[in-house]
Parts: sequence; structure tokens; C-alpha cells
Amino acid sequence: MEHPIMLLCTDLDRTLLPNGDAPESPDAMQHLKNLLARDDVFLAFVTGRDRRLVEDAINDFQLPGPDYVIGDVGTNIYSVNDTEWELWNDWHDEIRHSWRGLSHQELNDSTANIEGLRIQEDVKQNLYKLSYYASGDIDANKMLEAVQHRLQTLDIEYNVVWSVDETRNLGLLDILPAAASKYHAIDYLLRKTGSSIDNTLYAGDSGNDIDVLCSPIRSVLVANATNEVRQQATILAQSRGHAGDLYLARGGFLGMNGNYAAGILEGVNHYYPELLRA
Repeated sequence: MEHPIMLLCTDLDRTLLPNGDAPESPDAMQHLKNLLARDDVFLAFVTGRDRRLVEDAINDFQLPGPDYVIGDVGTNIYSVNDTEWELWNDWHDEIRHSWRGLSHQELNDSTANIEGLRIQEDVKQNLYKLSYYASGDIDANKMLEAVQHRLQTLDIEYNVVWSVDETRNLGLLDILPAAASKYHAIDYLLRKTGSSIDNTLYAGDSGNDIDVLCSPIRSVLVANATNEVRQQATILAQSRGHAGDLYLARGGFLGMNGNYAAGILEGVNHYYPELLRA
């Protein structure tokens, strides 16, 4: 596969998918599809969804087919060619060492009885992702402190990702190997394919996108993100020296509101304006 003039890596729910409370600009998705129809623009979905739910999203929202899918919050990577999905088993070799041989069940035994958490369905778990639900109005700091305390006794390297689905008032907690994150997975994708960070754009909206939004990867936070995520991303990007690599969509581009696909297009226009003039 040739190297792209741009690799668009985007979260799905409430970023590319207009499934939040904010309105969608009517022409935004079609404008984005026109851009993605170019042979030199590649697409990667970077999502907490598993393969089955990604395929549901593609069908339900008539999405363009991706070239790659980073699923399950960075724990699985696929190459996609039409309906053929190839799982990158070598990515598992990269991340499995972080848990030092501890099994999914052993990890759950350590954290399962923390007040306010309940285990997600089996289909939303995998060998390298332990996922819980919580009420969206839980005392997140207290809960996260309890989780961190338990995990620190296990002598493993881990990553805890917390986000809130405001549409359902539902908290989402993922415990992952430290090496498994959206940022590390994208970095691995770039290295594996020989792509350049200079030709890459990431789009996100929520807490599980923070590690990419605050990284050296050029990123756009869509306008429908919460004020809390917007403030957190801005502060962390500045503190890490990447303020110039984070763009906050605000609407106005092509008369659109900056939500969902309109925000992604606004980010493309900010970093790669020549692509929208071609």
C-alpha cells in the first residue's frame, strides 16, 4: 500500500458518528466522504468498540470503509480490505508484557468489588482489556484512586482510561496494559506501515482520546466535546509541549457547526487546507 498524503485516524462515537446530543451539520458527512474517496487519503478508526460493533457502525451510519481499525481501546489492530479483516497478532506481542503474565480473571479478582463499578459484558472484554461500567455521576476521583491502589499492589504496568457517555449518564472504565493505548497503537501503526506523523491527523471527543490529543500527533477535538474534556486536553497539551498540535473545533468552517464530521473537516482545514482545495 502506498503512503498516504493524509492518514485520518478518528474515534467513532460522538466524533465521526453523530450519536450524541449535539446537532449534526447536514452536509458534513458527505463533505468528509468526498475527501476520503481520494486514493491518497487513508482512514483508520480508533475506537473503544470491538470488531462487531465497528461493523455495526459502518452499516448503520453508511461510513466509508476504513483501511485500518484500532479497536477495543487500542488492544486490537486490524488491516481492512473491503470485508476482509486481518488481526495484527504482533501487536499483542508488543503489549502483553505489561501485565507480566497476569490473567484477565486475576486482574478482575483484584478490582471487581470496588464500590460503584460493575463488569461489562463478556463481548466487551478481551485478553488485554478489562472493562467496567459506573454511574456517570460517580465520584470519579475517589473511584479511580481505589482502582489505582489495587493495581499498584500487582506489580504490573497498566493504563486506566476513564470516560463518560453523557447521552446515557454512563461511566466507562478500561484497564489496559501500559503499552496498549490509542496513542501507542497509532504510533505502532505508523511504524509498521512506514507512514509519517507529519501526514497524520487524529480526531476525538472524550476522555479516552486524551493520550492522543496531548501527544505530538496533530489532533482536532470536535466542538461537541464537553468543556471538561476541552479544558483537560488544553492544559495537558500545553504542559507536554504540544499546544500547537491540538486544534479545538469551534464551528464556522463552510458554515457548519464544528460537531462530529464538521469538526473533523475543520481540523483538516486547519492542518491540511490544500486537501480541501484540491
